[in-house]
Amino acid sequence: MASCLRHLNPKKTLFLLCDIQEKFRSAIPLFANLLQNVNKLTKAGKELDVALICTQQYPEKLGRICAEIDINHAKAVYDKTQFSMLIPELENKLKELFCDKPDDVVLYGIETHVCVEQTAIDLLERNINVFLVADCLCSRLNQDRDLALERLRSAGCIITSSESVIFDLMRDKNHPKFDVIRKFVNHPSADMQLSKVDKKTQSKL
Repeated sequence: MASCLRHLNPKKTLFLLCDIQEKFRSAIPLFANLLQNVNKLTKAGKELDVALICTQQYPEKLGRICAEIDINHAKAVYDKTQFSMLIPELENKLKELFCDKPDDVVLYGIETHVCVEQTAIDLLERNINVFLVADCLCSRLNQDRDLALERLRSAGCIITSSESVIFDLMRDKNHPKFDVIRKFVNHPSADMQLSKVDKKTQSKL
């Protein structure tokens, strides 16, 4: 279950977008900010040819993935009732895409302390490195998100940000997609009030 900080390789990295659905719009604080950051990260992943898989938790009640998010390039969108994204269909897709499993998963979505946390635990148990994108994570209570980030850091996840992921995937100003990606990062990411994490955790973000 060891996790390590290393450079992300687009060909060996998977983006997992967890349950950013319409019903949460009125229940999640800073939802508009979340969408802004998620859009930046997801669009950059598309340009950098990083595989994307999405899930929708019980969409009959919670709705579909918010229309503002461009997921047309997703390798799959799965409906689920299990909280973890690691349903059998998704696990089979991993074997198809990576001939076994990705080296690294970039995980983001809703809710941090439930579906995201359980997904991260399942990935770690499969010896997959997990990068949690803090500015692309939400819960109905910010304290639930923040406490989950503390737990998951202790479990071995790497806590990062959308722009850190994007620039690490590019690695060089001379990357052929730099001029496209630059348009996504011209403006700073929207504030997700991560300063409310306790001082010990905040200093590591």
